[in-house]
Amino acid sequence: MATPAVAVRAVAWLFLWEVAGLTCSPDPAFNTALTDAGIRATCSEIILRQEVLKDGFHRDLLIRVKFGESIEGLQTCRLLIKQYVPTGLFVDPYELASLREKNITEAVMVSENFNIEAPNYLSKESEVLIYARQDSQCIDCFQAFLPVHYRYHRPHSKDGETFIVINNPDLLMYCDQEFPVLKCWAQSEVTAPCALNSQDICQWNNMKYKSVYKNVTLQVPVGLTIHTSLVCSVTLLVTVLCSTLILVAVFKYSFSL
Repeated sequence: MATPAVAVRAVAWLFLWEVAGLTCSPDPAFNTALTDAGIRATCSEIILRQEVLKDGFHRDLLIRVKFGESIEGLQTCRLLIKQYVPTGLFVDPYELASLREKNITEAVMVSENFNIEAPNYLSKESEVLIYARQDSQCIDCFQAFLPVHYRYHRPHSKDGETFIVINNPDLLMYCDQEFPVLKCWAQSEVTAPCALNSQDICQWNNMKYKSVYKNVTLQVPVGLTIHTSLVCSVTLLVTVLCSTLILVAVFKYSFSL
């Protein structure tokens, strides 16, 4: 008779545990957290590198993006770089249009009322969207190209140079299918055109990445205020001299005819 009593007692305990919600079935949120943690642990890093090419007042900004390891089907993804151009630099929209026609880059200005002639102290930060292209020499790499130019700066009283800091851009990614890397590093969604010449709007993932450099710093030579009188005098003298020579040449050839 002891065995039936034990069985009845065990069933009663199981019933009480079920009613109290103390069963050992795992919490769905706990399972999701474990899954996300497992995916993140196996995620490869996204590496972004910015570098400035050429010398002088006209430079080329080159942005390279590399995924830490090979991702199958990455060719179905698109990468969009939102670059913030500081006040000390400007991007020529007419130059971008010419480069797009030559299929050199896929960049477009976002900012409106943009003045390329304004000095840095009268200009505002601007934004450029660059549709990155896959690197032919690296299957897991993208790259983007943007020509930038120095603006005029105020002369300084002592130091004959100033610095321009180019901060790291926003990295946006859109894929036709789900990838673990999206779950790993996607921070938020951003609305932007699906392609350069497309009217369709896509929800891009704003990706977290590791930058090789914290930012890019450019050194710009500027004039000195102590040279103001000298520069103005020489400029006025050269202007008067050249104007005089032009007038002499005009009168000389007009009377010879």
